[in-house]
Amino acid sequence: MPGTLVMRTWTYDPTRHGPAKYKRACRYQPFIPDELGDLQLSFNAQTIGIVSEAEHAIRDLDERAGVALAPTARLLLRTESIASSRIEGMQLGVRELARAEAKLDTGAHASSTAVEILANIDAMSLAVDEAAAVEPFGPREIAAIHQRLVERTEHHRIAGRVRTQQNWISGNDYNPCGADFVPPPPEDVDRLLTDLCDAINDDRLAPLVQAALVHAQFETIHPFDDGNGRTGRALFHVVLRRRGIARRYVPPISVVLAAAKERYIAGLVSFRGTGVEQWVEYFAAAATRSAHLAGSYLHEVSVLRDQWRRQLAQSPGAPRADAAAWELIDNLPAHPTITAAVAATATRRSRPQTYAAIEQLSSAGVLTPLSASRRNRAWEPTGLLDLMARFESGELG
Repeated sequence: MPGTLVMRTWTYDPTRHGPAKYKRACRYQPFIPDELGDLQLSFNAQTIGIVSEAEHAIRDLDERAGVALAPTARLLLRTESIASSRIEGMQLGVRELARAEAKLDTGAHASSTAVEILANIDAMSLAVDEAAAVEPFGPREIAAIHQRLVERTEHHRIAGRVRTQQNWISGNDYNPCGADFVPPPPEDVDRLLTDLCDAINDDRLAPLVQAALVHAQFETIHPFDDGNGRTGRALFHVVLRRRGIARRYVPPISVVLAAAKERYIAGLVSFRGTGVEQWVEYFAAAATRSAHLAGSYLHEVSVLRDQWRRQLAQSPGAPRADAAAWELIDNLPAHPTITAAVAATATRRSRPQTYAAIEQLSSAGVLTPLSASRRNRAWEPTGLLDLMARFESGELG
């Protein structure tokens, strides 16, 4: 990405917190990227072919899954959000995170890591279901995604607030001198974000190219004091949803990126130099891989759901065809753990009908209670968390 390195001086400040050597004046070079609107692109035939393959794979999955994909759409969004958090070093086991979510659903407390990962699921949902539909998409929508991401974390004071000071990546905690990368100075951020949103609203580029450029440019701008990576990965889904190639689901691109984190970061670094085409090619290849992974995942979920239905049908006193238990089975893929309140909301059935459905599914071995307590109960759909763990580890596909 063409841009300009500018020389700046970090001023001496004897009152600044930190070791004496970091209080001294020093020189650093922020990078100010050119605006996306000024970028001249010319790709070779190989890159064009990889981009075309990626878009075909995503569209094909969307069309093949069709309406049947709807019950599993949240599961894919959840998996993508968890992988995006994992890239930032936030990790919890699939089962541990699901049980933390169940605790929160019943009013109990969960770890700060779990809260932050679950907040990313909410932010991703906001990005694709609401922000992506806003016309025109603007900095306000980016701020809303970021606010949803960090408002329940220790960084809540910066939620939705574009930075007003210099930030940097790696190096030391006290000044940007010697940092691996110094983003644009704060006075350039608003202008660059406006240009970024103009690029999101423009449909002249191929959708995958557009998504790749928007994501990498956002990471280069680094407009927030924290949460840039997760917000930026939500943005490439905003582009794909707005362009209509991922209308019903979130392709789990971050699952692929997380599996090769160093290569992903290297791609973003190359984007800030002469590697724009290489970055687009890498991103498109990751998108293709994610579509194939999603296809395998959805097939396995469908097989598991059919197994649940057989178990219920073969259980003593199997419920009638219009019973809530059958409807609840269709909703289970979206809920790695489920409470009665969540089940009632998902099926839009009465509490008595919901409790009867849960009892029937428990008796059939479809649901497993997480505790023997009669209060704040939650259940786990048999086999679903194991399937999710296999998917997140790359064993499927």
